[in-house]
Amino acid sequence: MLDSHDQRAEHEMFREEVRKLAEKEFGPIAQKIDEEDAMPDTVEPLLADFGLMQIQVPEAYGGPGGNLTLTCIAKEEIARKSFSISHLVGASDFAMVLPLCHFGTEEQRQKYLPQIAAGGLCSAVAMTEPGTGSDVSGIKTTARREGDEWVINGSKTYITKGDKAEFYMVYARTSEGKGGNGISSFIVERGAPGLTIGKSPKKMGLRGIKSVDLFFDNLRVPADAIVGAEGQGFKNAMTCLNYNRPTVAASALGVAQGALDMALAYSRERVQFGKPIGDFQSIGFLLADMKIQIEAGRALLYKVTAMADAGETADLAQMASMAKAFCSDTAMKVTTDAVQVFGGAGYLVETGVERLMRDAKVTQIYEGTSQIQRIIISRAMMSQ
Repeated sequence: MLDSHDQRAEHEMFREEVRKLAEKEFGPIAQKIDEEDAMPDTVEPLLADFGLMQIQVPEAYGGPGGNLTLTCIAKEEIARKSFSISHLVGASDFAMVLPLCHFGTEEQRQKYLPQIAAGGLCSAVAMTEPGTGSDVSGIKTTARREGDEWVINGSKTYITKGDKAEFYMVYARTSEGKGGNGISSFIVERGAPGLTIGKSPKKMGLRGIKSVDLFFDNLRVPADAIVGAEGQGFKNAMTCLNYNRPTVAASALGVAQGALDMALAYSRERVQFGKPIGDFQSIGFLLADMKIQIEAGRALLYKVTAMADAGETADLAQMASMAKAFCSDTAMKVTTDAVQVFGGAGYLVETGVERLMRDAKVTQIYEGTSQIQRIIISRAMMSQ
């Protein structure tokens, strides 16, 4: 077992390698991805070759065996150059790897994890519905048992990576229950009869990553497609979120750091009244506040990932929510201030900094809004 010094050295070496990859391969194409709302075909093979798409698949199933800390480092460094590409790091973690490792059967793990470990494969979580966002109790999609099969009917919306996913983790109501009770999760494979993939709307940010509608019309899956116990799907998903929300925080931090990088460079280059604008206190204080917020977020995030990697779960839910809320709020604040540092140039698409502000916003919304995170945190505080 590595001691803390060796772990830090390993993490910094990994960070440097991912940073080099992002700077060389992803920085030059980030603006084009945003403008064209399309992901180049070269991106996924590069990530797969580095073991980043499949980073958390255990070694026992042919994967790299990366932990949450390494996943967050990779997401942070890649989001520093391209928020959209960072969503392809651990591209099946929340949908498949985490649920199967925590709640799946060994047969399910043997069937699916080696396929994901091979790299270049995406999976999608199908939970959100047109009338169901934060209120999961409103899920209308149903799964009815018929002999050795489950029959799924309903629809989902805003399904990230749903256009290219090979596997979908579909959440459907299998019985009546209060709140998340009675909701189960099922593996649905791409191309299954009865599955229709809809179009993706044009989004403010996160371009190049599609968020599609899914429609299920008497879609049949075998009885062993259910993951975990019947009626426990939502509770299982909440457990997995404790390990996935920190990755959202990591991408948010990367966006914030990228914005600071751009603002600092511009503050050194832009001269007004005979000196660089960064030498003016009004700009210097903005830059200082950006740095403070990012470093605070980074310290919180990697405290959470260390807890998770050490198996410390007692306070993980509220700590993961803290990291997600703080880092996403930081990303929004820092990117907005970065646009301000650029002044009029910041309002221009060609400078690229406004893209980061648009990208940052969704981190306060998906995987639980900033308000939902505060509910989780406050309830945990009151229950202690």
